[in-house]
Amino acid sequence: MPQPRRRIRVFGEAGDGLQAVERATELRPDVVLMDIRMPELDGIEATRRICGAPATVGVKVLILTTYDLDAYVFSVLRAGAGGFLLKDTPAGDLLSAIRVVAGGEALLAPSVTRRLIGEFARQPDPRQRSARSLSGITAREREVLKLIGQGLSNTEIAEHLIVSMATVKTHIGQLLAKLHARDRAQLVIAAYESDLVTVRDRGRGR
Repeated sequence: MPQPRRRIRVFGEAGDGLQAVERATELRPDVVLMDIRMPELDGIEATRRICGAPATVGVKVLILTTYDLDAYVFSVLRAGAGGFLLKDTPAGDLLSAIRVVAGGEALLAPSVTRRLIGEFARQPDPRQRSARSLSGITAREREVLKLIGQGLSNTEIAEHLIVSMATVKTHIGQLLAKLHARDRAQLVIAAYESDLVTVRDRGRGR
């Protein structure tokens, strides 16, 4: 029988970016829904502070905005966001997105195509690239990282490599630890920045 979905509870609200950081630190929710344009502190910097602070380790950020410009997508992914949705996303899809991000999966709005990740990777932050060494990564972990960068889900990776889901999750856990990545979105970035995946590779393996 399918497992029941976890219930979603709202723990708090914030009126501006600074308050969002304070509330996230105080309440430590599983997921923070973050706007981009806010008073006091914009959502990108607020996301960077939440995702980079030891006090909020494990807190995921899902960006919900009316803006779908490439620059915003690049910025929020670099800041550590695990997802990016537009405000016209249906309520049911939003609830599903919260669960996806809470589970550590990367999520982009349907209108935000994989082209954005490819373009993003062609303009890497030098500081980010220097920190993305693949030394210590095994051959199989490199293979898993490449498939993640190509957009395959855990199920698809397991089918492609002919291994169990548990094995895929173990490899992903090792990659997160070795690459100091918070979530799957950061692994996608690492796959491009290390040249394991290029724009031309998008969609291969499906």
